[in-house]
Amino acid sequence: MPTMDLTEAWTDLLRRRAAFAPALAVYDELIRLWATTPIAVAPLQWDAAACARCWERGVPLLAEAPAPLDAETVEPLLGPVLDIVGGLRGDAFNGIQAFAQAWDAGRLTAASLFPARGRIGSVDDHIGLDAALVAFISAATLRPLLERYFVVVGEHLADGVWQLGVCPFCGAPPGFSDVVEDGRRRLACHVCGASWLASRMWCPFCGNTESQDLRRLELESGDEGYFISACTKCRAYLKELDRRVRWNGGPAIVEDWGSPHLDLAAQRSGYWRPLPSIVELGKKGDS
Repeated sequence: MPTMDLTEAWTDLLRRRAAFAPALAVYDELIRLWATTPIAVAPLQWDAAACARCWERGVPLLAEAPAPLDAETVEPLLGPVLDIVGGLRGDAFNGIQAFAQAWDAGRLTAASLFPARGRIGSVDDHIGLDAALVAFISAATLRPLLERYFVVVGEHLADGVWQLGVCPFCGAPPGFSDVVEDGRRRLACHVCGASWLASRMWCPFCGNTESQDLRRLELESGDEGYFISACTKCRAYLKELDRRVRWNGGPAIVEDWGSPHLDLAAQRSGYWRPLPSIVELGKKGDS
């Protein structure tokens, strides 16, 4: 059975950013988990026409064709992810315990982790986990599973068919962005691994197209090609990498995880991101 192995790309990034290695240790654990967990998921077999009909209505595929993920398939990932979160956030112990109990009782299922409107993961607040942790648990558990689920239909997305700021496959907001060779913007989904082209003069989080509201922030850190795109209307931001400059960069999720200094700069300027970074993960929850 296939696995999702980012070990080589992650090792390369840590060589480039050795000073960040201690802070990024939580991701080391996740990379190892993904690389060693066999994924027994049958890919969605829709043809291009069926996918196009869904996308033309503005509906992500997961909403129309939910991945049939049973507990036996999910738990080899979910259990270790909960352990990772517990090690990172001692204050979340009660929430993690309540989550595990709800899962064992069948009150939470794989569908509870799926992206929903305005959030990643639909877990009741009474569980006691803040939204950032729920989003991390959901994305860290689902990524290898949904990447495999969408491996066939990923080829069916034609340019211009999808015009929304959420993933056309799973419905999650973008976690990173690349500027590709022809200058276009390619948004990346960390929940399922898909990507889609989008306008550069547009906020994918609120749809704002007013140029005076869209800011580009760059750090004086020598990280050529890396920058932050921020919207002053909704205060959301997205890290981006110009692949024309940094042609040897790693996969989008690796570049995102490996640049916490950009998250820190954006958040100190009052911006936020839907999918949490390590900067948020280490914060004490409100619950």
